Amino acid sequence: MTRQWFYSSEQARVRKEINEDLVVALVRQERKVNPRAGAKKVLIAIRSELKKAGINIGINRFGNVLKKYNLLIKKRKSYRCCTTRQDPSLIPSPNLVKDLTIDSPNQAVCSDITYIYTKEGFVYLSLMMDMYAKDIVGYDVRDDLTTEGHLAALKMASKKLGPKAKPIAHSDRGCQYASHMYRNLLDTLGWRSSMTEELHCYENGMAERLNGILKNEYFLDAIFKTKEEAREAIKTAIWTYNYRRLHEKLNYRTPSEFRKSFEGAA
Repeated sequence: MTRQWFYSSEQARVRKEINEDLVVALVRQERKVNPRAGAKKVLIAIRSELKKAGINIGINRFGNVLKKYNLLIKKRKSYRCCTTRQDPSLIPSPNLVKDLTIDSPNQAVCSDITYIYTKEGFVYLSLMMDMYAKDIVGYDVRDDLTTEGHLAALKMASKKLGPKAKPIAHSDRGCQYASHMYRNLLDTLGWRSSMTEELHCYENGMAERLNGILKNEYFLDAIFKTKEEAREAIKTAIWTYNYRRLHEKLNYRTPSEFRKSFEGAA
């Protein structure tokens, strides 16, 4: 080995160590906000900072760095509790989104309800998400599975989308969504009711996936000490999802950024 080769190799080794230290620091900083974001999304999120430092790193090397420092996301055990109860006396609505091409915000929203564990008992989270922009436009947290939570989430969504928006409101066949109160409010707003036809999860897959994201990526599957603690965690998770989580189908933009860019272009 020549003297020149030795020193150039040593300098490259030192640069690599410095680069890895910065990469790890930026990854840990991003994970404080998005604790379970995958490697590709984290790399996209921190790429501007890496560029400022003159670091150009590919996804394969980035993955190796995460593996080296034990920063890869470990798969979590999944479990499910049924929150859907169908009332045979309530006639379900047809599935209006099954063959619909959704190509703009405010065209269709999907809804679902999920449970959150606390040592004081369950709380139930009602969610409503825009099926194109992927942002959570309405939500509510209640101590029970009554229709009031769904009504509150719907009112929040209506306020956020504005009076001109008349989307399809898609959901499962749960008795809360099929209730007269809920569908009367949809009629008042000028929204149309849509429901799954065969009680299959895939017919409301977007809403089901949203529940999984909030639980698996933002730890809403934890057992909280109090209901108030759970409510604060839910509020933080929804804000982070809307304003900080990158979506592959939105060209790695957050739902908030995507909605603004779409409305600006329109």
